[in-house]
Amino acid sequence: MLSMHIIAVGKVKESFIAQGLQEYSKRLLPYVRLTITEVADEPLPKRLTPALEQAILKKEGEKILKARTGSGPFILMDLHGKSCSSEELAQMISEYAISGAGTITFCIGGTLGIGDEVRKAATHRISLSKMTFTHQMTRLLLLEQIYRAAKINSGEQYHR
Repeated sequence: MLSMHIIAVGKVKESFIAQGLQEYSKRLLPYVRLTITEVADEPLPKRLTPALEQAILKKEGEKILKARTGSGPFILMDLHGKSCSSEELAQMISEYAISGAGTITFCIGGTLGIGDEVRKAATHRISLSKMTFTHQMTRLLLLEQIYRAAKINSGEQYHR
């Protein structure tokens, strides 16, 4: 069974997002072995200078890279990443599964985004949209897209 790991900065605070995450995690059980790791976000000061922002991104980045397990693909959810369709994501996942690439890890940054060290470590950088979403909402959208990819790859019908 394919293993996937999602590393996300911060906790989910909204109950409706937590419920959605539980639902999609449950739906994914027949398709993938899923692990979600939350790394603590750094507190944001009221006056955020560029230097403080970089320091926060560095600290969160260290936590992200420490949470990464294995040497499989490391896919960064990035506003400036490549846009891809659900079918293209399914194809990418399928190719990794066939090649025996190990655990596929997705990474979602925090409020300030992602630092350079994490960006450099990424195998791929994917954008869900040109719109900006909260990191919590991104987690839900990513799980839905992974579920959609699993259905596509198994040849099952998925609502279009």
